Amino acid sequence: MPWKGEKDPYKIWLSEIILQQTRVEQGLKYYEDFIKSFPDINSLAKAPSKHVYKKWEGLGYYSRCKNLITTAKRLNNEYKGIFPDKYEEILSLRGVGAYTAAAIASFAFDQPYPVVDGNVKRALARFFGIETPVDTTSGNKQIYQLATKLLPAKHPGTFNQAIMDFGATVCKPSNPGCPTCPLRKKCIAFLQGKTSILPIKSKKIKVRNRYFNYFVIQSGDQILLKKRSGKDIWENLYEPLLAESKKLFKPSDIRQLRQLQKYFDAGDMEITGISSPSIQKLTHQKISAQFINISTRKKIQQLSGCKPVSIARLNDYAFPKIVSNFLKDNGISLNLNF
Repeated sequence: MPWKGEKDPYKIWLSEIILQQTRVEQGLKYYEDFIKSFPDINSLAKAPSKHVYKKWEGLGYYSRCKNLITTAKRLNNEYKGIFPDKYEEILSLRGVGAYTAAAIASFAFDQPYPVVDGNVKRALARFFGIETPVDTTSGNKQIYQLATKLLPAKHPGTFNQAIMDFGATVCKPSNPGCPTCPLRKKCIAFLQGKTSILPIKSKKIKVRNRYFNYFVIQSGDQILLKKRSGKDIWENLYEPLLAESKKLFKPSDIRQLRQLQKYFDAGDMEITGISSPSIQKLTHQKISAQFINISTRKKIQQLSGCKPVSIARLNDYAFPKIVSNFLKDNGISLNLNF
């Protein structure tokens, strides 16, 4: 990976933020694109926010992007574009937790802070036979204290990288390389037949089901978009007019809706199609969405936080994945059957 052995704290920070909730295979192309588009802190800090969000489009967990922009501006304004080298200052940056701060301090400045990611937790839990759930406060504390104790005084960054790589390539979640593992003779999980059991996790993720009805309102070469706000998912991304409901609307429900009449005169709208349901799974949510294409002869006005956008300029806006996929797959003018 291009960030392996990297000493530039900016690039390490960027890679860690991208990989916080993203698989390496997916994050790699985004990392390379970000470095090409924003090669340093100054270029990222001065870039228009909508351009940064557009580069992030498809990565999900958009609060990471928001924090990335905020931190880049702070680094540019308060630190003159130079990344701080003290752990406490790094930890104070928006979007940087203990793990990311340790990674930057360790890999960029070779400081003695353990970098405890999922790979490290798994390797240590198995080798030492730790049965405290690793997703609990006590489990995290136990693993962190152990990692700190193991950390050598010399070249802690090399040690951190080595144990992370070991967890990623040998002590894998499933089908670990126990038969050829050089540590198997002292690994408690291997010796006691607990490799498939450890590490233990206690929490089950509760998934919330949500239903989004999108109205793709089009007049000529313009459609109506609205910027998401608040503390909900996809903050600062754009989407068509949304009506969230307990279940997806049926065609009969859509025809009877009155809420759209505040935008247009009754009878001036024509529902030209309804898409098949689309699904996007997030960590704690499952989004089911459908897109209702509506055409009108009237000029679209900027109302209730919505804005008319030329279809030719859609690439200037960042959308949630489920909306982006719909636009790419279907375009704007739909001819779908009810």
